[in-house]
Amino acid sequence: MIWSLIVGAIIGAVAGAITNRGESMGWISNIVAGLVGSAIGQAILGQWGPSLAGMALIPSIVGAVILVLVVSMVFGIKASR
Repeated sequence: MIWSLIVGAIIGAVAGAITNRGESMGWISNIVAGLVGSAIGQAILGQWGPSLAGMALIPSIVGAVILVLVVSMVFGIKASR
């Protein structure tokens, strides 16, 4: 359980860094983005590549990036410069 939260936070932080929207997200948002993005990415792309805590890393990061971009578009969050 704790390991899943840690891996989810890392995945969310990586997604925030890729999209340049990580500074506006707190650590709870990083965890949520990582866990939900992991579910989205694995549903779309499947379970391939290396995995930690039951989450395939590459599909999870792709799913988290998609989630962060969609949430940013819905709420109108701009990328920090």
